[in-house]
Amino acid sequence: MSENNKRRQAPKKEESGWQFWLQTIALTIAIYAVFFLGFKFILSNDKVSGPSMQPTFENNDKVIATRHSSISRGDVIVLKAPDEPGSFYIKRVIGLPGDTVVSKNNKIYVNGKLYKEDFLNAGKKVKEPDTSLYAGKPYSYTYNFTLSTLAKNSPEWQQRYSSSYLKKIEQTNKVPAGTYFVMGDHRTVSKDSRIIGFINKKSVIGEVKWRYWPLNRWAIF
Repeated sequence: MSENNKRRQAPKKEESGWQFWLQTIALTIAIYAVFFLGFKFILSNDKVSGPSMQPTFENNDKVIATRHSSISRGDVIVLKAPDEPGSFYIKRVIGLPGDTVVSKNNKIYVNGKLYKEDFLNAGKKVKEPDTSLYAGKPYSYTYNFTLSTLAKNSPEWQQRYSSSYLKKIEQTNKVPAGTYFVMGDHRTVSKDSRIIGFINKKSVIGEVKWRYWPLNRWAIF
């Protein structure tokens, strides 16, 4: 090959190198954009804080939730804490809008029917320590209540809601429209709807679908 031909080909190699790096940078930006938009509008990456969902979820578990899910009874959701601005809770949906909810003899009844809570089976095997208010009781132990009695007797509810709102709940024993009644699986310690009241649909961040950390507790929900 002549010296002149070599000189003609050199710029093409240089141009090809620039194209490679430009394509790599563009691809990297595109991947980051997809992840950013995905976690902003479709997914939510969250960390569990506290014991309220034990033993289903432990403190510092990391989970992925899907936004804009159709919420069903029994789903685990991430929600904006109504009593702590800027904080988030992870709870399980027990009552849907229009449901009646009754806890009696450590069993939950929804719309007059026994609600099977298989997700509490693991918690039934773990007992509270002697120093606990519920010493010797399993994590799953649920004290008696109805929505009506909570509306009538709960100091937290009386601070949160108007008297007319509470009166309606007392009369109907129903979850109000546009809200959910949520509870933690660690029933003896969970600060849930029994205390913080109903959760507005707009406060739901997403439905938990995947625990990816720790790796030895990896699970799909």
